[in-house]
Amino acid sequence: MNRSFALVNERLEQVYKGLGEMQTLAVGVGDLKKVLSNVKTRGIVGEIQLGGILEEILSPEQYDTNVCTKAGSREVVEFAVKLPAHDDGFIWLPIDAKFPGDTYAALRDAYESGSKDAVDAAAKNLMVTIRKEAKDIRDKYIDPPNTTEFAIMFLPFEGLYSEVVNRGMVEVLQRDYKVNIAGPSTMAALLNSIQMGFKTLAVQKRSAEVWKILGSVKSEFEKFNEVLLLTQQRIDQANKELDKLVGVRSRQISRKLSEVESASSPVIGLFDES
Repeated sequence: MNRSFALVNERLEQVYKGLGEMQTLAVGVGDLKKVLSNVKTRGIVGEIQLGGILEEILSPEQYDTNVCTKAGSREVVEFAVKLPAHDDGFIWLPIDAKFPGDTYAALRDAYESGSKDAVDAAAKNLMVTIRKEAKDIRDKYIDPPNTTEFAIMFLPFEGLYSEVVNRGMVEVLQRDYKVNIAGPSTMAALLNSIQMGFKTLAVQKRSAEVWKILGSVKSEFEKFNEVLLLTQQRIDQANKELDKLVGVRSRQISRKLSEVESASSPVIGLFDES
């Protein structure tokens, strides 16, 4: 009996502990719900998530925050990536985080209710909101040639991104508003592609510099070849002069010496007779 009561008491303590953890979790969920119910806070959550992805993939000099991308406007986009342009300049690629939490939460509730009419109505409302957000991005931030001809709308939750994609909004937003959408995973893939483009451009730039250096080396080598040919010609001329000196002059000197030798022979004979 004592062992049984002890076992029951142990189990009850575990149950109480579990209830306490569930209460704590419920409080945390409630706090999160309060955070996400606030429009401004919701935007900050999306902005922080987008900033974390950019910081993880790109270097600080490849993007900037709170950028006024449209000439004559005071509107600033949360993030803008610097894309290389002509003459070593750059243009901006605007990226703005959007999180229509209320309409998305209404759609999730409609799914849980099992009502098709409620789901269709909530989905339609969400798509209208996404259109408004895309139009807002287009009107505020897209300004070629200062920017690219398109911008990116970042949706911070994969479920929200999937919902927009499954509703066929990708082509609509691109066609009507020049806005592409990206979730957390696709945003990372897009930035990785941009990073590879940066690296490729750097390699091409270095290759151009190498070709320029090689061109200079070729020019200098041609000049060196000309000087070398002139030097060779002078050396050949010197060899000819040396051959002439060694041949002709040596023979003349030898002949003169022979004449001197033949002229001195009678004198030597005369002295011998005396």
